[in-house]
Amino acid sequence: MQKPVNRQVILKSRPSDVPQAENFAVVESAVPTPGDGQVLVRNVYLSVEPAMRGWVSAVANYSEPVAIDGVMRSLAVGHVVESRHPDFQVGEVVTGMFGWQDYAAVDATTIQRKVPDNGLPISTALGVLGINGLTAYVGLFDISLPKAGDTVIVSTAAGAVGSCVGQLAKLQGCRTIGITGGPEKVVLCREVFQYDEAIDYRSDDFESALSRACPNGVDIYFDNTSGPVSDAVIRHINVGARITLCGTASITRWDPIPQGPRVHRQLLVNRAKMQGFLVFDYVDRYAEALEMLTPLVRDGALQYREAILEGIGQAPDSIASLYRGDNLGKCLIRIAPDSI
Repeated sequence: MQKPVNRQVILKSRPSDVPQAENFAVVESAVPTPGDGQVLVRNVYLSVEPAMRGWVSAVANYSEPVAIDGVMRSLAVGHVVESRHPDFQVGEVVTGMFGWQDYAAVDATTIQRKVPDNGLPISTALGVLGINGLTAYVGLFDISLPKAGDTVIVSTAAGAVGSCVGQLAKLQGCRTIGITGGPEKVVLCREVFQYDEAIDYRSDDFESALSRACPNGVDIYFDNTSGPVSDAVIRHINVGARITLCGTASITRWDPIPQGPRVHRQLLVNRAKMQGFLVFDYVDRYAEALEMLTPLVRDGALQYREAILEGIGQAPDSIASLYRGDNLGKCLIRIAPDSI
């Protein structure tokens, strides 16, 4: 019987903006042996996040950059196949920062949580019931503070975070407007994620369509893009508006610092609040978020979409693909069967 190998995606060169396939390489190594207090995880799904652009950048960020020739940092979900820790048993499904690789020998502290058998695909532990769901939950309820009747605009509205934000806001009695790219995603926003309005930012009449969609102004803007889309939205904010900064997908380079309209006057005159947040500061809220989100997903009240790429060979181009807008929903890479 052929001995298994551990395929790993490593960072070969540091990109100047959005990482491309040529910045990575797929290599093979021996399957690691877990030490005392460790477990060996066989990854099944690897996550692809917009934030990965920052994780490989040399520009100062909230985390140390992935080292050259190091395994690409990534959330993953998989099965425990060997355990040297009493709290984890072979066969359990776990999720954590295990990297773009087949196998990861990790300390128990690296494991984010066990994934229960809740009747839902284990892939959801990386999306709507994972980092994206928690991001939406915290960003909306802790930072945006929605009230019934609020007008809520979400950029990247068809994405893994944006789609969840829009639906949760709708469930709170808000009027929701999604901004997305392309006719197919506009239809997805309206028909699946139930936005009251959906606008294609690539259309020639984007700004006039935005004005028509929010005649009474904007109370909450959940910003996943920054850039020109956000400049247009901020011109419509109401008194007391809350602007939640979740992502900067439209900015491909941080050096020099991008220049654009100054928002100080709009914030001052409208006594508005603009606040950024990082989901990694809220990991202690997972249980609370899952308690709310899981039954909504199971009952179909919270819809999600997954764009699943097959095979670890898809990983090198996956971040660039995300920024090209190729995916409909949460981008994942499947590298093993769901069950063992």
